[in-house]
Order: sequence, then C-alpha cells, then structure tokens
Amino acid sequence: MKKQISMKQASVSDEGLADALVTTAFVTMAVINKIGAENDLSLSLIRVLGILWDRRPRMAELAGYLGLEKQTMSGLIARAEKRGLVARAPNEEDGRATDVFLTSDGAKLVKRLRVQGQQALAPIIEQLSAPDQQLLQELLQRMLEIRKG
Repeated sequence: MKKQISMKQASVSDEGLADALVTTAFVTMAVINKIGAENDLSLSLIRVLGILWDRRPRMAELAGYLGLEKQTMSGLIARAEKRGLVARAPNEEDGRATDVFLTSDGAKLVKRLRVQGQQALAPIIEQLSAPDQQLLQELLQRMLEIRKG
C-alpha cells in the first residue's frame, strides 16, 4: 500500500515538473519569437541558426534536428543563403552529401541574437541565486544529454 502512495506522489510531482517545463518552454519561446520578429527571422530560421552555431551538419541531419522534410529544409536554407546567413558545401567525407554552415554574417547575427536572448531572459534568471542558476543549468544539460542517448 505504501508503495502505491509513493508512486502516486511521484506522478503528482512529475506532473508539476512537466507543467513547469512546459510553462518555461512557453516563456522562452515567447522571447525567441519576439527576437525573431524584431530581426525579421522565422522561428524555423532561428532554430537553423542556433543549430549551426556550433556545428556543420549535413542537410539531412539538419532536417532531422528540425523534424522537417528535405524539400522544406532546402527552401529554408535557400532563403537563408539569399540573405547571406548560411552557405552550403559538399561534405568532405561524402561528396554526395551537402553540409550547411554559417557565413561570417550569419555568425555575427547569431552572436547578436544570443546577446538579445540573454538580456531578455535575465530578469527571470536573475531571480535565482548564482548557485541555483548553476544547478538549474547542470540539471537541464543532464536532461538534454539523456535525450541524446
């Protein structure tokens, strides 16, 4: 009987955690959408730029990260290329595959977007003590690592 009670308590706690994560995602997405609108960037393009910040994926990998069809991904990348934010090149290991990467203008834009995001989220983050901020960062990174594995 005690085991059932603790399982019920765990699910109530999990529910609260899930609700907090979803609400946090909504608040964060609102900030990202506002920054996107201020910079004439779609949410999809912001996501592309964010992914390209620290990697040079193949087109197919990039489509997989975003959950987009290859054709949709190609159109998005073509529009970003016209703006001078990204470029494509043959993959060094597989000439049939195409890599996507930030141009210098794209990298400058991402740096600016990151600063804008940090400034917009600061009032929320600063409500936590420095040790709590560090703990939250570590926990979120651990959750994301578990997701990858």
